[in-house]
Amino acid sequence: MAPDNNKRKRPNILVTGTPGTGKTTTSSAVAEATQLRHINIGDLVREKNLHDGWDDDLQCHIINEDLVCDELEDVMDEGGNIVDYHGCDFFPERWFDLVVVLQTDNSVLYDRLSKRGYEGAKLSNNIECEIFQVLLEEAKESYAEDIVIALKSDNIEDITRNVATITDWIRSWPPTS
Repeated sequence: MAPDNNKRKRPNILVTGTPGTGKTTTSSAVAEATQLRHINIGDLVREKNLHDGWDDDLQCHIINEDLVCDELEDVMDEGGNIVDYHGCDFFPERWFDLVVVLQTDNSVLYDRLSKRGYEGAKLSNNIECEIFQVLLEEAKESYAEDIVIALKSDNIEDITRNVATITDWIRSWPPTS
């Protein structure tokens, strides 16, 4: 069942997927096209210190999920947000009207992550996550099936199509039942 979005005038969207699938590029373009607020969780965690330190093996902050949710509660209640993050199972289900899982071919993803300087465990963990569709399964387990969509994100044509798909969805919100 879709969340109760009656009090929101604009939808909230989660764009998730393995690092390197185009979440930030897609979210930024959709935000620009629709005037929704783009919230990059990685940036928010760094800017507001919403973490419990640094993971040396994975070379990233260990986010404090409770602090992140507390920080976002009011803006999510207002609506009009595109949340961009590579995880999705800790956000309250009621926050989102659409959950987009971006997926990228493994060879394309490998090249993107290598160019970012990913190596060792960080690189192999993310490639395995994509191979086994971990984020898609996590989204399906965490949110109503009718609000979760998977979109291919291998190249600029895919990203352009995905932005159009999401923008069209936003313009037709709220759905009439």
